[in-house]
Amino acid sequence: MTDRPRILVTGATGFVGSVLTRRLVSDGAAVRIFRRPTSSLDLLGAVADRVEHAEGDITRARSVRAALDGIDRVYHVAARVGFASGEAEALRRVNVQGTANVVNAALAADVDRLVYTSSMAAFGRPVAPDIVIDETTAWQDAPHRSAYARSKWKGELEVHRGIAEGLDAVIVNPSLVFGVGEEGTRTRRIVDAVRRGWVPAVPSGGTNVVDVQDVAAGHRKAMRHGDTGRRYFLGGENLSWHQIVGALADGFGVEAPRYTAPSALLTAGGALAEAVGVLTRRPPVFTRSLARSAVRTYRYSNERARNELDCTFRPFAKTARRIARALTAADCS
Repeated sequence: MTDRPRILVTGATGFVGSVLTRRLVSDGAAVRIFRRPTSSLDLLGAVADRVEHAEGDITRARSVRAALDGIDRVYHVAARVGFASGEAEALRRVNVQGTANVVNAALAADVDRLVYTSSMAAFGRPVAPDIVIDETTAWQDAPHRSAYARSKWKGELEVHRGIAEGLDAVIVNPSLVFGVGEEGTRTRRIVDAVRRGWVPAVPSGGTNVVDVQDVAAGHRKAMRHGDTGRRYFLGGENLSWHQIVGALADGFGVEAPRYTAPSALLTAGGALAEAVGVLTRRPPVFTRSLARSAVRTYRYSNERARNELDCTFRPFAKTARRIARALTAADCS
């Protein structure tokens, strides 16, 4: 292995990938990013000029193989996130076939190691509410599991297939990731809705949340210290939605919603948002699948990542304050 290994990051223009790429560059790494020709470079900022660019499509094996030429280590972060009905095939192409392409190219290039970004959605979901979910919780391919969750689980199977063929790979499973991100995407939609007072009520359930900075750090630690074939859950605190939204409201100095949204209302809202999405041909902000998850409470353990990778995870209140400071400063500039 060279003193300065060449690193490829897929999904580098996205939320998690951009933070990871900026951290790698700041550490002095030689980084190549694999992106579509039309990808926005806004989240990379000035770092976009300090990395090598390989253009292509994760679903096209030839362009993936070309991107891995001369690469020593790979962070496969690229993924499609979607919960609307009708997205199953698009999710399969990117999250399953795209991962298979990266695995095959990594084997052909004889890379030293690959870190695959999966999701907590790929974990099993026990029926009993008192069971804590971790990396060993068995997957259940039940009808209620989302197409997104299923695609990430199948993506992990492609990584394990690669390991059986000689690839050194580690899997990380982030929870619900919060950070500044890009307006109109993922958890930034939640953040903006709270700061603008658009959240009159919150769901009754709860989930695990994590700071994007801690997720990026966890990726790097998994590359250095993770055991081959092992999963590592990158998650911070288990919180109710009232606590999550409340922390964001406190960060922005706005009033937190006091009401709990009935599950039937959330389901109806998800169905309506999906219908609007079909008419406008835009991804819906909310779906029935998200409504089902929002009213359930899931608790997770990050013990393995803390003990084996020496990961640390900041309190969500600190994350909320960091996001609020950054967005408030941007509004004033």
